[in-house]
Amino acid sequence: MAASVAAGRYLRARNMALAGAALMAAGCAVVPKTAPPPTAPAPAPEPSATALPTDTGRHRIALLVPLAGDTAPVGQSIANATTMALLDTSADNLRITTYDTSEGIATAARKAIADGNKLILGPLTADAVPTVQAAARPANVPVIAFANDASVASADVFVIGHLPEQSIRRSVAYARGKGAAKFAVLAPEGDYGTRALSALENALRDYGGALVRKESYARGNTSIVSAASRLRAAGGYDTVLVADSPRLGIDAAGELNKSARNRTRILGTELWSGDSTLARTPALNGALFSAVSDQRYKRFADSYAARFGSQPYRVATLGYDAVLLTLRVARDWKVGSPFPRKALYDKGGFLGVDGAFRFMPNGVIERALEVREVKAGEVVAVDPAPAGFGG
Repeated sequence: MAASVAAGRYLRARNMALAGAALMAAGCAVVPKTAPPPTAPAPAPEPSATALPTDTGRHRIALLVPLAGDTAPVGQSIANATTMALLDTSADNLRITTYDTSEGIATAARKAIADGNKLILGPLTADAVPTVQAAARPANVPVIAFANDASVASADVFVIGHLPEQSIRRSVAYARGKGAAKFAVLAPEGDYGTRALSALENALRDYGGALVRKESYARGNTSIVSAASRLRAAGGYDTVLVADSPRLGIDAAGELNKSARNRTRILGTELWSGDSTLARTPALNGALFSAVSDQRYKRFADSYAARFGSQPYRVATLGYDAVLLTLRVARDWKVGSPFPRKALYDKGGFLGVDGAFRFMPNGVIERALEVREVKAGEVVAVDPAPAGFGG
């Protein structure tokens, strides 16, 4: 069923109940994290059982997110953020209709196409993208997916999620500039770990440095600590990438940096963004990770809380920025005509709550990331994100 939101008003889950909390499973779906909101986001308008009204002055955009089940709070947060984007911009040329994917991905996608939507925002996870694409492609409707897996991108699927590969690459480049030369990696079994290892190898090929050891593990405190212990015993490295959540990063760091005399530089991933426990962990002092800038996020979160009575999930900015992107394209988009997907390839990129971004020819997003360091009890930006791409 669909809930119409008028302008006037990220894998397969390891722990879907914490879907806003960073890592979703050995299958590798990731949703960027802050602490889960203390209360559930305010509900979106109730789905309408009637057909959509005829639009002559507004573009029809479909939003595909879960509104029931374990990931409902994340989907609701994204839906609220799209509403907020319309309100903040006073947009009167878009009709965003929310389709509940918890009732079936294929059903939601087919309904969105049948209702005449010309662009789909969503779905949340990479494994749902092929099903949505199967419904959208015959109708020449492009998809902007909130997934974080570049492998699902194509000529008609644009991936807007936060990609671990780009985070790792940015961190490695910065660490190399600070003297890091011999790298090791702790990577979980499964798709996310495989992608993280590949990203590290590619970054070292491009920026120099050697991968001297790698350890894999099944997710769990004891397993990652055992892998870190094996790594520490082997030695021979100066920098270790811990490709997992903040909690497991803390566990690994405690083992890797047992000795105060032989401390290891630790790299994290985009999953570490927004986690306050990092700064309170002495073993992580000096650790680096890269993520989108939070410069604009506080204002977004404060505005969201004022409107909906709760804090947003960090991933909600994807919905907000997707609407800003659509509004930018809509300047030269005739109502009722196909979405002008070529406009998404603007080399100069776009600016949203999460900073500058653009889509590469393969449909994968490129983001301007900042490097952060855990330093003296806080997490600080040590290398700012570029303001743009320069055309």
